[in-house]
Amino acid sequence: MAKEKYKYLPVTEDSNEINLREILDKYKRFWPWFVIVTSIFLAVAVFYIKKAPNQYTSVASIIINDEKGNSTSRTSNGFDVDLLSGGLSSNSMANELGLLRSKRLMFNTVKALDLNVQYFNDGDLVPRPLYDASPIKVEILQLDEEKLSEAIRNENNILKVKYLGEDGLQLLNETEETVINTSFNSHIKLSFVDFVIKSNVEDTSDVANWKEVTIKFLPLKSVAAAYNKKLEVDLIDDNATLITLKLTDGVAKRSEDILNQLIFEYNKEAIEDKNLIAKNTADFIDERLSIINSELDSVESGKESFKELNRLTDIGAESSMMIQNISEYNKQQQQVATQLEVTGSMLNYLESGSNDLLPANLGLESETNGFVTNYNDLILKRDKLLAGSTNKNPLVVSLNEQIDQLRSNVKQSLLNQRQNLMIQKESLRKRTGSIGSQIARMPGQERQVRGIERQQSIKESLYLFLLQKREENTLELSVTGPKAKIVDSASSSGGSISPSPKIVLGSALLLGFLLPFIVIRSKELLNNKIKCREDLEKLTKNLTTLGELPLLRKKEHELIKKNDHSVLAEAFRILSANLQFISTSHKKRDKGVSIFVTSTVKGEGKTFVATNMAITLALTGKKIVLVGADLRNPQLQRYQKNLLKALGVSDYLVNKEHKLSTYLQETDLHENLMVLPSGTIPPNPAELLHSNRLGDMFSELKQDFDYVIVDTAPALLVADTFLINKYADLTLYITRADFTEKKLMDFTKDAVQKGKLKNINFVLNGVAHRNLGYGSKYGYTYGV
Repeated sequence: MAKEKYKYLPVTEDSNEINLREILDKYKRFWPWFVIVTSIFLAVAVFYIKKAPNQYTSVASIIINDEKGNSTSRTSNGFDVDLLSGGLSSNSMANELGLLRSKRLMFNTVKALDLNVQYFNDGDLVPRPLYDASPIKVEILQLDEEKLSEAIRNENNILKVKYLGEDGLQLLNETEETVINTSFNSHIKLSFVDFVIKSNVEDTSDVANWKEVTIKFLPLKSVAAAYNKKLEVDLIDDNATLITLKLTDGVAKRSEDILNQLIFEYNKEAIEDKNLIAKNTADFIDERLSIINSELDSVESGKESFKELNRLTDIGAESSMMIQNISEYNKQQQQVATQLEVTGSMLNYLESGSNDLLPANLGLESETNGFVTNYNDLILKRDKLLAGSTNKNPLVVSLNEQIDQLRSNVKQSLLNQRQNLMIQKESLRKRTGSIGSQIARMPGQERQVRGIERQQSIKESLYLFLLQKREENTLELSVTGPKAKIVDSASSSGGSISPSPKIVLGSALLLGFLLPFIVIRSKELLNNKIKCREDLEKLTKNLTTLGELPLLRKKEHELIKKNDHSVLAEAFRILSANLQFISTSHKKRDKGVSIFVTSTVKGEGKTFVATNMAITLALTGKKIVLVGADLRNPQLQRYQKNLLKALGVSDYLVNKEHKLSTYLQETDLHENLMVLPSGTIPPNPAELLHSNRLGDMFSELKQDFDYVIVDTAPALLVADTFLINKYADLTLYITRADFTEKKLMDFTKDAVQKGKLKNINFVLNGVAHRNLGYGSKYGYTYGV
């Protein structure tokens, strides 16, 4: 029972070394398929290379100028001013990369180059883009994006322009089948666009060289989005500011123009942002200059009136010694007063409620300068968003909240600074007062004059400071350079990157070899039938395969004849030689050998093998009897017509008075061959085969003949073969190539293990000539 449990487990094969030559020989016979399929793939590849649109890659490189505000100046009053600093230095390279990849920048580029109008030449199988090679140029006067989208859905956005001669043009809409006759530079109005067609040919003699051009109108946003996906922007190194821009397109010149225009738009926006801050700073300076100029005039007029009223001259000469002692404190007081004035002006500017940019870097503390810079950046960002959205945009709302917070921070910082300056001013006042007691004896007029002059000096210092800043700001506006320095302008590699002839042809060649291999290999893996001797030997390990028989071709004889040199005859001679070799151990003295021929199912050729084996052995001079033991479906009459209604084995087993010799039939197949037919088909074949008379029949036949060839019933279908197999000296088990299923061999091995079949030897029938012999190289044609 333990053995029964595991009887259908697959047999473990020994690992064999892979023989590359055998694998190649296995597929070599299919060489016509490899040649045909490879030729087809190569032909398709050549056609694809010639007709597929080419793709070109253009590359440009730029350096982002890392300006950190080197325009620092020191005024006569000791203030350091960094005009417009912080604009570029505060931006990280990640922000610059994001800006270059932005849809808005690409939209401006596409709009500037008019890429939403595309030109094609339909002369080839695949429309070829023309771009600047187009003989015509469309100038759009007005475009309705919504109506254009509707036209695209209806496929009405494509027009064919034909040249009629003498500046005459014809516009054809194939979808609507409408025709418009017009001319160069004439206004053309469609449902979604107004435009003018101009000639793009410099030499007027070349105008007539073109006949038809297809123009296609597309939305700017969709074209920009398509090119934005193709754009690659990469930073060369994390520690550098060198950026490469790469774009792939069907027209090399177009990809170059897009990259160059993209860099131009980037620099243009950077300059506009920089100039916007400078302009707001200039407006603030001009406003303060006007106020300071008025105050300075008032102080000077008051000084002049006071001196005239009190008849004063040069009082300073008389008190120069005292003034020298307090000059240093006065100087410090001037600085504090100037800073208080600037701080107060900034607070007034903030309290005015203006939402414009704040003046940058007017000598305030570093913390306040930082708040002002961040405030201006957020104002710029919000204004850009408002250009394409409303105040309800979540990003705009978020920026407004940040702006309000920063505005509060700036104001608080200015208040803190003013408080500090007031404390400093009070400290200086007290120090000056200690020295002032020394000049208490000076006339009151002197003190009043000094007060007036002090106010005059403060106003003059502030006025000169603002004048200097205005000049610096004007100079900055006039010499503003590009933010991105072009290292290499956009250029193509010279040749198309797609389709690559080497890659396409190589892929076609590879597929041409792989596809037949995959198909052949797949058929092998999906095949569940025995195909060749190697398959049979793998499935019936430890069991003998005596030989293989070729598949009969059309018009070939099924039976062997005398002096037959066919492949079939040679195969049976080899089989008979092997059979005689192994039968010597089973042959008893003065007795023949009984050979039972069976198969798993019907149609595997057991009767064909039994008959031809009998003829082959008879040709060697042996006495042979061919017994039809398939009582249910006798087949021997296929090869001997007189056996159709002849009595035989079943009749002998039923009629005990008759002798066996009365049922033996002579044949015209060979004089040494006798046939014992199956006889009348009985109603109870199994019961007859249990008869002891059957054993007497085989004993008598073995006494009179050298070989007893028995054609039995299929073993899987009925139990008849198992009932009589005990009388067999040898059993030939017939399998058929491309017919017998591999899983049926489990049944055969199980029957052998249980002893139902004795001395079994396999024969593979119907083998295709390409699989015949060892590796299809050594067949049965020697000497033929």
